[in-house]
This record gives sequence, structure tokens and C-alpha cells, in this order.
Amino acid sequence: MASRRLCRLLLMGALAFSLQIGPLYAQTAHPSDPFACAGIANDSLRLACYDRAVGRTLVHDDETRSVQQDNAIPAQQSTTRSASSGRKTHSTDSLKLQHLFDAERLALKKRARPVDKGTPHTSLLNSRWELDPNSKLGPYTIRGYKPVYVMPLFYMTSVNNTPSSPSPGHTVSGSENLQHEEAKFQLSFKTKIWEGVFGKYGDLWLAYTQDSHWQVYNGRNSRPFRETNYEPEAMLVFDTNYHVLGWRGHLLGIGLNHQSNGRSNPLSRSWNRIVADIGFERGPWTLMIRPWWRIPENRAHDDNPNISDYMGRAEVQLVREWRANEFTLMGRHSLRRGSHSHGAMEFTWAFPIHDNLRGYVQVFNGYGESLIDYNHRATYVGLGVSLLGWY
Repeated sequence: MASRRLCRLLLMGALAFSLQIGPLYAQTAHPSDPFACAGIANDSLRLACYDRAVGRTLVHDDETRSVQQDNAIPAQQSTTRSASSGRKTHSTDSLKLQHLFDAERLALKKRARPVDKGTPHTSLLNSRWELDPNSKLGPYTIRGYKPVYVMPLFYMTSVNNTPSSPSPGHTVSGSENLQHEEAKFQLSFKTKIWEGVFGKYGDLWLAYTQDSHWQVYNGRNSRPFRETNYEPEAMLVFDTNYHVLGWRGHLLGIGLNHQSNGRSNPLSRSWNRIVADIGFERGPWTLMIRPWWRIPENRAHDDNPNISDYMGRAEVQLVREWRANEFTLMGRHSLRRGSHSHGAMEFTWAFPIHDNLRGYVQVFNGYGESLIDYNHRATYVGLGVSLLGWY
């Protein structure tokens, strides 16, 4: 119990601190690769990032506000010669701003185009984790992490009306009267708090993910939130460059992960893990291997002593980008045999609807779709919309 509280306080305290002072430091990002800006969640900060990436700065004085360009933009695009006086004048504001919006559209659409033969594909890991030196945005820039979505339709084939755990006092005695249909939504973001932990190598990130299951159609039971999981993380991430069977090893990370549902007994569930991230890329494919080790807890205070035999000890995720679609396939397993052998698989599909809004389909089969269902097996199918994709 003490170790769980300590992990929770450290992660949540650091995350809250970074979110409060983050906007003060977000303006220090100066990437030379505009595609590094694609994962920034805030619209104004993302546009400002593109502005700096293409060599544009904002100049203010008491009465005027003008947009200036550096030598990277041809002079003929930024100035015109007056026919009447022969002097150079700045282009119209609309022309200047057009460069900014063109950079925005380019970065968002390039990853949606088919990849021509011989054309390198934009690195998903690099655009989300700022791995290459020319992709660095500096600390305290809020970025997407896991998908951000809302699914008004989420169906369970088997309802867990009596959640249980081997830990004493953690088994529900009566039925919770839940329905098969509910809604589910997820929020997830991350921010870098230390760039270059070891000189030029290693960035320290904080992340937070929250997903909720809402029995919104269960009017007879006052439409309760069936389950909400809170997951703060701290991750040290390194850029790597090696090849295995045609795949480029591009990311290596190690982190501390806490996950809990914030409920009292008999519904309390939680665990702490040390998680490794090993990322590979091959064209439009991204492969992430994530083994972890659960931090042991005192048996008397362990909400779910056998959680590793159901939620697993490792997972593998494959992401495929095709045009404006993003497909993912995740598999995880306990890495044990016999009665301790359990796992799960999940498929998601994000497809374009309008601008950054995408449809979202999720299919999950196995154990541990949420913490309260860590030892309950079912198939879950959801349909909704997504604003941000993976990483």
C-alpha cells in the first residue's frame, strides 16, 4: 500500500507541476523538421511550432504586428517591387499567412498519402517522440500519447456483475445490475520535462491516460460510471538506430507505470510496473514490444495478487498507417503455461471523417479490458470518433 501511494504521489505530482508551468516553456521549441509538430494537441501551439519549423517568427510592436521570414523562404515570395515607386514592399498579410497554413496542411496530409517507391515514409515514432535531433520541440509541450476517443456505442458480450479478486474483501457479494451496452471514452497526453538527460541522449517524459466506462443507457441503475482507470507514467526514452530482419530499431525506453481505478473495497484494483518500450519501424509499419515487471506489494494490501497472470507480463503492438487510416493490432500474454496462461487481443481502426476528426472502431477479446475486469474474459466492441491516434 505504501509503495502504491508513493508511486501515485510522485507521478501525479510531477505531472501536475509540468502542466502548470508547461505553457511558459512551450515557446522554446525550435524544430527544423515540421513533422515533429504533428503530435501537439493544442491548435495554437501546433501552428506556432510549424511557424518556427519553416523559419518564420512573429514580431510585435505597439501598433503593428507583422510576420517576417528568414532566408529559407525565397525573397521573391516575401517582397514585391512597387511599379509606381520602385521600392520593395512586404507581401500582403494573406500571402504571408498562407505559408503557415501550407506548412500545417503539408505536415498533416503527407502521412495520409500513399508512399511512392523510393520515398522514405514519415517516421511515426519520430513525429510522436522527437527522437531525431531535428525533431526536438523542447520541454513542456503537450502532445498526444494513446488515442483520444469517444465511443457512444460500446458492447460487452459478457457482463461482469460480480467482480472478484483473491485478495480478502475484494469480491462483490451482490449483482451490480449492469447492462451489456454502455459508452466509453479515453483521454491521453504526454509532455517532455527533461530533454537530453545524458547530454545529447535520453528524454524524460511524463504521461497520463484515463479511460472511463459509463453505463449511460442504464436508467434503472442511475446511469453509473462502471469503471474509470487512471494511468500516470514516467518514461526515459532514447533514440536508437540498428536493424533486425529489415526493421529499424528506432526507440528504447524504460519507465514507471501506475494504474488504478481509485475505488474502495471490494472494487479497488491497482498495480505498479516497470515497463520497457522497444520500438521498430519498417516503412508505414510500426512495431512496439513492451515487456514489464510488476513491483511486488505486501500480500495483505494487494488488491489483485494474480493480476500478472491475466493482464499479462508483456504486449506487442503493430501499427499500420495507410492513407488517412490507422490500423492497430495488440496482443498480450501472461508468459505462463497451464492455468496461469491468459491474454488478450485488440484491433482498432481509425478512419477519416472530416479534417482531424476520424471514426474509431475497437474490438477487444480476452482478459483485462479494464482493471475491474482483469480476470474476466469477454469480447468488447466499440464504435465512435477519435481526435488523436497512437503515440
